[in-house]
Amino acid sequence: MDWLWKFPTMNDDVLRELKKSVDEGFRAFTRAYGDSIEAAFSPLQSFLIWAERLLTGTPWPIILIVFAAIAWFASRSWKVVSGCVLTLVVIGYFDMWQDTMKTVSMIFVCTVLSIVIGLPLGILMARSNAMQKIVNPILDVMQTMPSFVYLIPVVMLLGIGRVPGVIAVVIYALPPMIRLTNLGIRMVDENVLEAADAFGSSSWQKLRNVQLPLALPTIMAGINQTIMMALAMVVIASMIGVQGLGQPVLKAISNQYFTLGVFNGLAIVGIAIIFDRISQAYGLRLQKHREIVHG
Repeated sequence: MDWLWKFPTMNDDVLRELKKSVDEGFRAFTRAYGDSIEAAFSPLQSFLIWAERLLTGTPWPIILIVFAAIAWFASRSWKVVSGCVLTLVVIGYFDMWQDTMKTVSMIFVCTVLSIVIGLPLGILMARSNAMQKIVNPILDVMQTMPSFVYLIPVVMLLGIGRVPGVIAVVIYALPPMIRLTNLGIRMVDENVLEAADAFGSSSWQKLRNVQLPLALPTIMAGINQTIMMALAMVVIASMIGVQGLGQPVLKAISNQYFTLGVFNGLAIVGIAIIFDRISQAYGLRLQKHREIVHG
């Protein structure tokens, strides 16, 4: 009756050989193509270094003015602007400015990459049900896979450093961008599309002038979620060399520095709130504009 209590499993020797062959195959692939793959990502490394130097090398008053201008453009609300500026001032006052700017530069690069990759994929999914059926299971796996697992193949291919960290963050944060782009385009009113067809719009003109503008509030929600998920990966990515607010948190965990961990954790929360309020406010403005146009 033991079989009732113990689930039947693969033979231990067979399972061990299977795992060993997969691991050795991946190591062989890494040895053969690792250098070529690393060279292919050199433009990404240059982009990341440029963004980091730009933010860390710019005087803090200019950074505050730029953030205030972006917040005002997105929200038209002095409350949002003052909240963003005050949060950054408090972060700087507690001597976390440099690490915060490094984190912001990484989030900026990851968000740009997610938009560049996710927007075309979302458009393809919206235009093809077959594409949607193929991509959706992949996105399900990406969203449910534990975030630590992403670090393993990236580190084996590219080693320790900022670029592997950014790639892991992008893989983790990409699904919302793809899903909500697809959703936004599919939600565009059929009557509007029929009117565009009646005016003789080509497929590209219909996408550029009708579908994307009307889907923009939903796409902004995707960008918002991508930023939040990227920030959630900051501490995990610091384990493989990504600089910023995650490294002091990791140091605090290793050495039991309570205040160091709490302060930098709160700084990450502050940056998340800034990005969330700005992107949400802009998405709300777009939504209201769309309602006025079609109201």
